[in-house]
Amino acid sequence: MEHRISRELKRYNYLFSETGAAYHEMYMKLGLSDSAMMVLYAVLENGDCRLLKEICQSTGLSKQTVNSALRKLEAEHILYLEMSGGKNKTVHLTEDGKILAGKTAGRVLAAEDEILASWPQEDVQKHGNQFLQKG
Repeated sequence: MEHRISRELKRYNYLFSETGAAYHEMYMKLGLSDSAMMVLYAVLENGDCRLLKEICQSTGLSKQTVNSALRKLEAEHILYLEMSGGKNKTVHLTEDGKILAGKTAGRVLAAEDEILASWPQEDVQKHGNQFLQKG
């Protein structure tokens, strides 16, 4: 059975792949693996700590991948985990982690924010509303 996809889906998949490749290259230049950067990004966008389950949800990474990145970052004294009621764990940045996150994920967040700020407000609202309606 032949399955054909629309040109729009092919274009979306291409753009998604290119965006992922650009982020991967940026992470490598900043000296971090994709998963380590995504963990730092997820923590930093929330301040300097975040629930482990929220990191998994916001990054789309598997719990195993997140835990592997956490173990490496914990061994490097970038972050630490703390029990947070019941089975929840909170990921906290250390002082060194705050510095590293600022130089890496912080730069990415700032660049993304700057790009978003340059878009016409009506486009941001239009596409933001479309995203929220689908989510």
